[in-house]
Amino acid sequence: MTGCHAFRRLQTLALTLIVTAGSFVAAQADTKIKMVLNWKYEGPQGMFFLAQDRGYFKAEGLDVSFDQGNGSGAAVPQVANGAYDMGFGDINALIELAAKKPDEAPIGVYQMYNRPPFTVAVKADSPIKTPADFVGRKLGGAANDGALKLFPALCAATKIDCTKVEVTNMQPNLREQMLMKDQVDGVFGYITTIRFSARLIGIDPEKEIRFIKFGDYGMDLYSNAIIVSRKFAKENPDAVKGFLKALNRGVKDAMADPKAAIEAVQKREPLIKPEIERARLEATLSDEMTSPEISKIGHGDINDERMSKAIDILVSAKELPRTPKVGDVFDRSFMPPLADRPTAIKAAM
Repeated sequence: MTGCHAFRRLQTLALTLIVTAGSFVAAQADTKIKMVLNWKYEGPQGMFFLAQDRGYFKAEGLDVSFDQGNGSGAAVPQVANGAYDMGFGDINALIELAAKKPDEAPIGVYQMYNRPPFTVAVKADSPIKTPADFVGRKLGGAANDGALKLFPALCAATKIDCTKVEVTNMQPNLREQMLMKDQVDGVFGYITTIRFSARLIGIDPEKEIRFIKFGDYGMDLYSNAIIVSRKFAKENPDAVKGFLKALNRGVKDAMADPKAAIEAVQKREPLIKPEIERARLEATLSDEMTSPEISKIGHGDINDERMSKAIDILVSAKELPRTPKVGDVFDRSFMPPLADRPTAIKAAM
């Protein structure tokens, strides 16, 4: 009996060790990441969803959940206040927070949009031709819109008096309608967003809308990046690296198979119009994600000199209390190696 009892105890101990080891492995492979996107579920979000649906995050030991966003600018404070671990937000809003509250500001770790998409859209027949024509006019934008937040910087760059321009807030879904109904003279936004939102309500943006682009007036700024809270990055550096490795695969997959990317969006938002969202994705890839510099540094990275100049533009225009260093707003150490990242961005036909 003694031998039998000893054997059973050994069996129980072995089983306990197996269960404990299994639980440890599960815990190790189940790092949760809560992420807020820049906007509602649209074509460009397919890059994230492909990575999720194809198990790329899971392969890195991650359990990632996505929430729709309320503007690129809104993602920054939401990550800063701990509501989210990571976000897809405007790096310029991050720079501003880093200048004001450096200890609270998240850090950029992967630059998704490297060309400035910021614009004021006007009707094609509008007398507004340049920013100087904004004076005495009424412009509208969503409160958390990245372009609206950068308006003071545009005013400074073009030497116009912002106080002589009336700015009104509006719901994002009303932007194009209010413009076409002459309720405002111009609207703030991202070029691709406005262009395809207009198409969804029967407006031909190529014929009925004209874009005054911030980038044409000395505002060579970066745009949306993957941002992460400093606390999360410090405590979970491997999780951040794994996330970027998986997302990088999702970006490449979306380029290779845009149709699959849109299907991934449609699983989450069945009411989208696939043909419009595919065109939106392809425009994002070709316009907002295609900068000549990525042929050298690869997608996801930044040019330090260009970022430094962007920081100076914002600090000067917004009279920020300090000038963050490039390293205060962007940390490339979490990215996959250059050999694994795209050096050209183009959707397959």
